[in-house]
Amino acid sequence: MRSLIALAVVILLWLAGLLVFADRVIDSTPAVEPATAADAIVVLTGASDLRLKEGMRLLERRRGQRLFISGVNREVKRPELMAVTQGSKRLYECCVDLGYEAENTVGNAREIADWARGHDFYNLIVVTSDYHMPRALLELKADMPDAHFIAYPVATPELDARGWWKSPKSQRLIVVEYCKYLAILTRDAIISLSRSFGDKGGAPAAGSEDSAAASASS
Repeated sequence: MRSLIALAVVILLWLAGLLVFADRVIDSTPAVEPATAADAIVVLTGASDLRLKEGMRLLERRRGQRLFISGVNREVKRPELMAVTQGSKRLYECCVDLGYEAENTVGNAREIADWARGHDFYNLIVVTSDYHMPRALLELKADMPDAHFIAYPVATPELDARGWWKSPKSQRLIVVEYCKYLAILTRDAIISLSRSFGDKGGAPAAGSEDSAAASASS
């Protein structure tokens, strides 16, 4: 009986967290353009080209000095991507950098962190999909705890955020992303506890941070 009660409590907490997560996604768009300029703008690539277009638009409006696009397909050439961004050729050629190494959100965060530190940028506008933003921010903060991130979520065309429970596709997208988000929270909590008990950032043991990150990545 106690086991059933405990299971019911866990399920209720999970459902409550899901609703909070979904509300966060719903309320995140339309994004408000930052009033002041950041050091740079970073875009995490995905299924929608809207992320690229919004990132370029922010650059054209001088919301950042440079634009970095992380996770570009290795087969996509620079001129081809310029056509997708629909931005100024002059601005694209002078102020847009591309990253080809990242294959998932964990890789995006590491690639962005390496690029930003290389340019001494620590105030970044982050552009990604609305449902993806919470997890992306967690990963970025893990790799750049000394940086400041300004979220600029982009609405996902195939996601009915306000009526997500009505569509099997939207349900799947929200629930899967919520589970990934919980996995990252759990990983970070384990790392924090480990460090509080004397782990000061040495090489991670097998099955710890790296394996957890791999299982939680998209």
